[in-house]
Amino acid sequence: MRLLIVSDLHANLAALERVRETVDAAVFLGDAVDYGPDPAAAVAWLRENATYAVRGNHDEAVAHGAPTRAAPAWADLAERSATWTRGVLEERDRAYLGELPVRLRFSFAGASFEAVHAAPLDPLYQYLPPETPEEEWRRQLAGVDADWLLYGHTHRPLLARFGGVTVLNPGSVGQPRAGAPLASYAVWDDGDVFLAARRYGVDETVGRLERLRLGRSGTAELVRILRTGATRGRAPVPGAGEASRAAVGPSAGERSGDG
Repeated sequence: MRLLIVSDLHANLAALERVRETVDAAVFLGDAVDYGPDPAAAVAWLRENATYAVRGNHDEAVAHGAPTRAAPAWADLAERSATWTRGVLEERDRAYLGELPVRLRFSFAGASFEAVHAAPLDPLYQYLPPETPEEEWRRQLAGVDADWLLYGHTHRPLLARFGGVTVLNPGSVGQPRAGAPLASYAVWDDGDVFLAARRYGVDETVGRLERLRLGRSGTAELVRILRTGATRGRAPVPGAGEASRAAVGPSAGERSGDG
């Protein structure tokens, strides 16, 4: 039995169209919208494909008018993007995002899963990047009664085991920040994990994004991330290719996220 795991679509249809897998079910880990030009298409994809889904902080902002609580450098852009997205989404789509749970437990193929967007102790906002210390992970997982914890928010893949819980972050489909401009997602296949990184039409997304007029400086930074797949100060991943099968463990890097 195969489970598709996607997160952080960020309204990037060109990237989302590269997620092509034969699976039995799909789980979405939050942030369908903001920072990208195709929010309605992202929500339509979720409605059609997501068997299990949770709400992200950008979904919360668009649906309920809540602050995104993005890092200060991103705050203005995040609010501009949320305002624009609210204006172009139909009410039924905003309601759909707002009604998604912030935490979901489910069983699949004999395994138990807990899904959140950000962190078990703060499901909408806290960052748990790959270099999070083991003691913090054990604190976060103390109340998790599942074989697997699925989460997103950092836009960086992680596959690691802490005690009896395996933690999986599939990275970001629409705005990857792991060092290469490749749409990232995961497939769980009877307990084995396939981490995929797919090339997509970055220029198509960039062209449509630049026409949104979300603010020159913020849009320029979004474009830079889309083209490089990295936040400032992180070097590209050597040998990043069309797809990879790997167990991604902790790595050195920044401790705070962007959005």
